[in-house]
Amino acid sequence: MIVRSETHEDIAAIRIVQEVAFGQPDEAQLVDDLRAAGDAIFSLVAVDDGTVAGHILFSRMKAPFPALALAPVAVLPEYRQTGFASRLIRQGIARSEAAGWLGIFVLGDPAFYRRFGFDAGKASGFISPYAGPHLMALPLGGNEFPADRGVIEHAPAFAKLG
Repeated sequence: MIVRSETHEDIAAIRIVQEVAFGQPDEAQLVDDLRAAGDAIFSLVAVDDGTVAGHILFSRMKAPFPALALAPVAVLPEYRQTGFASRLIRQGIARSEAAGWLGIFVLGDPAFYRRFGFDAGKASGFISPYAGPHLMALPLGGNEFPADRGVIEHAPAFAKLG
């Protein structure tokens, strides 16, 4: 398995991965909408023997410091429990840090995302429609964010998810 940046040729396969992984088209549409709006900062695919088996997207968000939203993360069912999602997330975190971003926010299962350093406590001071125990944050380039409170806003495409 390799993890690499998506190419234009991957777009149809990414849509399939997202639809199959989530059992609906909403997350695939989110990816398309983020790309179309110019809010997708980078997108990675996990490829196994020529098959796009996983996908992750990092998008622009408004925050008191340069921050990204991690969403969605998807892996085809037959590749789950194989480490594909973890590799995508770890490489995405490393790429975000190398590019100078200061934090990443994610909305998801705390038991899963804690292993990468995401913490609901670090997100608790931020005002967001997604605030709660499933909104987590990961500071990059150090142990703390430059600000521990304020308003954060995901790209407008997220509002369509309902």
